[in-house]
Amino acid sequence: MTIGLFLTSLLASIGLSLPIAFALLVSAVVLMLHLGLFDSQILAQNLVNGADSYTLLAIPFFLVAGEVMARGGLSKRIVMLAMSMVGHRKGGLGFVAIFAAIVMASLSGSAVADTAALGSMLLPMMRQAGYPPGRSAGLMAAGGIIAPIIPPSIPLIIIGVAGSISISKLFLAGIVPGLIMGITLVLMWLFITRKEDLVVEKKATGAERLTALRRSFWAMLLPVIIIGGIKTGVFTPTEAGVVAAVYAIVISTLIYRELDLSGLYEVLVQAARNTAVVMFLVAAASVASWLISIAQLPLLVADMLSPLADNPRLLMLAIMAIVLIVGMVMDLTPTILVLTPILMPIVKLAGIDPVYFGIMFVLNCAIGLITPPVGNVLNVITSVGKLKFEKAVAGVMPFVLAYLVLLLLFVAFPQIITAPLYWLAS
Repeated sequence: MTIGLFLTSLLASIGLSLPIAFALLVSAVVLMLHLGLFDSQILAQNLVNGADSYTLLAIPFFLVAGEVMARGGLSKRIVMLAMSMVGHRKGGLGFVAIFAAIVMASLSGSAVADTAALGSMLLPMMRQAGYPPGRSAGLMAAGGIIAPIIPPSIPLIIIGVAGSISISKLFLAGIVPGLIMGITLVLMWLFITRKEDLVVEKKATGAERLTALRRSFWAMLLPVIIIGGIKTGVFTPTEAGVVAAVYAIVISTLIYRELDLSGLYEVLVQAARNTAVVMFLVAAASVASWLISIAQLPLLVADMLSPLADNPRLLMLAIMAIVLIVGMVMDLTPTILVLTPILMPIVKLAGIDPVYFGIMFVLNCAIGLITPPVGNVLNVITSVGKLKFEKAVAGVMPFVLAYLVLLLLFVAFPQIITAPLYWLAS
C-alpha cells in the first residue's frame, strides 16, 4: 500500500509534467499525510539539510570546469589530437569520437556536456565525409555516456552522497569500466564499418602529431592531476573540483587565451544555473529519502527480493533490471536519488560491495540516457545534429545492445570492477 502510494503520486506528478524535484516533493507530502506526520517545518528543514553537504560542493566546481573546457579550447585540442592519431584509419572519425569521448569524460563528468561538445565538432565532419548521420549520432551519444563512469563524475558524487559510499573509491573504481566501455565502442565500430565505403582521411605526419600533442598537453594534464591527487591523498574529491575549475580557467584564459572575461562570466552564470537545478533536485530527494526511511520502504522491498538475498548475482541481475526500466523513463540524477535509499540496505544485507553497486547503478542509469522514450543524451545529439529522434534511436541501438552485454558481464564477474579498485586504492 505504502509503496503503491509513493509510486502512484510520483508517477502521476511526472505525468502532469511537473519538474522531477517538485514531483518528489509532492510524493513526500503524500507520504507524510499517509503516515500522519505532515509538518511544514519538518519539510522545510529536511529540504535545507538535503543541500547542506560539503561533499556536494564538488558539483558546482566540476560544472564550471566542464563549461570552461568546452568554451576555452580544451575540447577542440583533444579532438585535434585524436584526429592526428587515429583519423587516418577506416572509419577514423568514429575512432576520433571514441578517443575524444574518453578523454573529455575525464575532464567534465557530464554526459550531456560531452555529447554536445563532441557532436557540434564532429557530426558536421562525419556528415561531410559520407558517414550515415544516424549511426554517427548514435556513436556520439554512446561515447557521451562514458562521462558518468570515468572520474570526475557528477553522478558518482551524487550516488556517493545518497548511498553513503566513499567517493574517492567510486572515482578509482570507475576508471577501468569506463575504459572498457570505450574498448567496447571501438570493437562495435570496427564491426559496423567493416564493409562500409568510407572516406579515409590523410595520415598525419610525425611532426603534425607532435604539434597536436604539444597543443593539447595542458588539456591532457588535467585528468592526471585530478586522479593523481585523489589517489595520493593530496586532495579530496571535493577539493579536486576546485583544482579542476581553477586549472581549466587558468589554462583557457592565460595559456590558450580563448576565454575572455565576458566569456568567463557567461560560463559562471550557466554553471550556477545548472548547479541550482541539481542542488534543488538533491534537496527535494532528501525529503523523499527521509520519508522513505520513516515509512520503512526499504524493508518492504527487501521482503519482496528476499528469495534472491542468498544469491548476490541473481539479486544484482534483478536490481539492474529494475534500474534499467526506471532509467528508460527517468533522468539519471532523480533515478539515483529515488532508488538508492531503497536499494542500498538490501545490497548491504546481501553482502554486495557498495562501491561495485554504485558503479553498476550509475552505468545502468547512463544506458537509460540513450534509450527511448526519454533518452536525454539522444535528445541532445538530435538537437546538435539536426536529426530526427527516430534516426538517432536506430543509430544508437547496436551500441546499447553492446553496453547491455557489458553490464551482464560485470554482473557475472564483479572482479572486473572490484579487483582494479582495490589495487588502485592500496
